[in-house]
Amino acid sequence: MDGKISKKQLKALLAEDVETMLEEVAQAMNQARPGSIIDDSEELVRAAAGEFRRRLFEKALQLRGQSEAFSPSGEREGDLDSVEE
Repeated sequence: MDGKISKKQLKALLAEDVETMLEEVAQAMNQARPGSIIDDSEELVRAAAGEFRRRLFEKALQLRGQSEAFSPSGEREGDLDSVEE
């Protein structure tokens, strides 16, 4: 692999996370009081979206790392032999 990840890979890994976020957003909106929907739900929705963003980035990094973990070049980031002084 060339170190690239695909939308298909991310979609497969994130299916459960998307469902969780959607459930949290729906719950926040449904529990909000009429006339106070934004005040009652904004922070809960923001938190759900933030957690999803964190998980998305984490899983994208994991996918990218898997593709680079066994690089045939043998070079690794932070390798002491490759540090120039």
